Amino acid sequence: MKQWLRQRVDAAYERLLSREISGAPTHVAVIQDGNRRYARRRGGDAHDGHRAGAETTERILEWCQDVGVEELTLYTFSTENFDRPAEENEPLFDLLCEKLREFADADRVHENEVSIRAIGETARLPDRVTEAVAYAEAQTADYDRFVLNIALAYGGRSRLLEATRGVATDVDSGEIEPEEIDVETIENRLYDQPVRDVDLIIRTGGDERTSNFLPWHANGNEAAVFFCTPYWPEFSKTDFLRGIRTYEHREESWRRTRARRALALLAAVSEPDLPEARSVVERFRDSLPTAERSDLEEIERADGADDAGTSAGQSVDGLDSGGRAAD
Repeated sequence: MKQWLRQRVDAAYERLLSREISGAPTHVAVIQDGNRRYARRRGGDAHDGHRAGAETTERILEWCQDVGVEELTLYTFSTENFDRPAEENEPLFDLLCEKLREFADADRVHENEVSIRAIGETARLPDRVTEAVAYAEAQTADYDRFVLNIALAYGGRSRLLEATRGVATDVDSGEIEPEEIDVETIENRLYDQPVRDVDLIIRTGGDERTSNFLPWHANGNEAAVFFCTPYWPEFSKTDFLRGIRTYEHREESWRRTRARRALALLAAVSEPDLPEARSVVERFRDSLPTAERSDLEEIERADGADDAGTSAGQSVDGLDSGGRAAD
């Protein structure tokens, strides 16, 4: 009876969250934590947890497409995971091979034009895994409606380090001048194909840290972060929607802050900066509380009065509209 009631409550909450969400992040990155703890709690081994987690991975693909997410990155195997015992990693490598080939051949992947890409030091993986990666990428290479990045043998710091070394080598060889280095220079060396800035990071399993996951694209974009306690195999659509809501609240707060700053600029900054401030306020006007919108309207009325008083040919304080002394 309790389980039936909980299912009804969860279903109702999921419907409520679905109605509340009005937009979706473009790029969601997920740290799939808790597979092994989930298995231990149920009396199984790590492989049981990883296989259960793979089922959640299939579901989150559908949830992303339901709400309009365009890119999903899954932190599947880190460089630190190589330190785990072979008896744990080998079954995981077998599972990766199985799922990569299964995804690459799945009708839903081709119907939704999903591009599967691997990011990380994949050359460190066993040959059978790199072959499965190559197969999945080749099977979906012509698609771009939805991008699924699978982070394998991935380390955020190591990727930045390799990109930096690549730039240094190019500078040393004369292929690029130091003053020519910009954001694009680094991004082009991070991954084989472009990765969008991350809008939302989700981490399951209860830990509240991002583990240097996609630092260039997440920290640089000030991504929203959603930590939740369910282990990855237990992660539900309700949890996912709560993460999307966290992103929306973050966006609303950001828009409100931008509007308030621009509103302050309208009242205080010099004339050359006013057009940009007005533009920002106009874009984010609806994010302001009603009381603060009245301040904006008052400033706009004052601006209008000033414009009327300084129309062509009219003098103000002994100067005409061109700044010349009036007769």
